[in-house]
Amino acid sequence: MGWNRYSDFPPYVPVAQRRAAAARKVARLKKQGREVKPVHIEGRLIAKSFWGKAWCDNLESYSDYENRLPRGRTYVRNGSVIDLQLQSGAIEALVSGSDIYRVNINIAELPKARWKNLVNDCAGQFDSMVELLQGRFSKPVMTMMTRREQGLFPHPKEIRIRCSCPDYAGLCKHAAAVLYGVGARLDETPELLFLLRQVDHGDLIVKSSKHLSQSLSSLPEINTLGDTNLSALFGIALEGETPVKAHATKKLKNHQSSEAVSKQKKPTVRARPKKCGVKLKK
Repeated sequence: MGWNRYSDFPPYVPVAQRRAAAARKVARLKKQGREVKPVHIEGRLIAKSFWGKAWCDNLESYSDYENRLPRGRTYVRNGSVIDLQLQSGAIEALVSGSDIYRVNINIAELPKARWKNLVNDCAGQFDSMVELLQGRFSKPVMTMMTRREQGLFPHPKEIRIRCSCPDYAGLCKHAAAVLYGVGARLDETPELLFLLRQVDHGDLIVKSSKHLSQSLSSLPEINTLGDTNLSALFGIALEGETPVKAHATKKLKNHQSSEAVSKQKKPTVRARPKKCGVKLKK
C-alpha cells in the first residue's frame, strides 16, 4: 500500500477505484457463501424511524464522538459500509476506504437492573409487538427509552471499538460509519437493538398484558339488569325467588292483548230505513 504503522495515512485512492475494490471483495465473499448485507442510504436522512433516529441521536449526544461523526456520516452515505452484520452484543462490518477495513464493535449487555426498571416503568404502555417495533407509543415512554445512561441505548463506555485501519483514535471514521449504519439498519429491523443489548423485547409486551389484566380485575362488577328484570325476561328463578314460568308470562301477555282489543270501541251499524208507501187495493 505504500504506508506502514509509522507513517501518517495511506495515499488517497479515487472513489471509482475504491468502489471497484469493494465490488471485488463482495464478489469473493458471496462466492464463499457469505450473505453480504451492505448499507444503502436513500436521500440525506440516515435514519427515519423512531428507533433508528434515537440510535443516531444517542451517538451525537456524547462529546466523545462529536469530532469523528461527520466523516462517518459521509462514509455511510456514499455506500462505504459494504457489509454490516449484527449479532447478540456484537457488530461486524467491512468498510471501503483506501483499503477494505474490518470493524468489530462490542456492545455491553444492558444491566439487568436497568432493564427491569424499564420494563416496570413501561408497564401497560404497549398494546402489541407491532406498536413497540414501529415506535408508536407516548412521548413519556420515548423519554424513558432514550434516557442517557438509564435507557436502552448504550453509553460510550459500553461500546468497545476495533478497526483494522491505521487510525488509533477511539473512534475512527470507518467505525463511525458503521455505527451510523446500525441506525439505518434499525429502520428495517428494529428488534436488532434489543439483540445488541441482549434483552428480550417480549418482556415489555408481557408486562403490559399483566398490567392490563390486573387493572381489569380490580374494576367493580356492574349489575346492568335488576334481578326482577332477569326473572321476567328469561322466565327463570334466581336464588330465594319463586320460579316464574315462561309460558305463563306469554299467556298473561296474550290475555292482556285480547282484553285490550275487546275494549276497543265497536263500530256503529246503522239500520236501513223502512220504505214508506200505501198499499193499493185491487
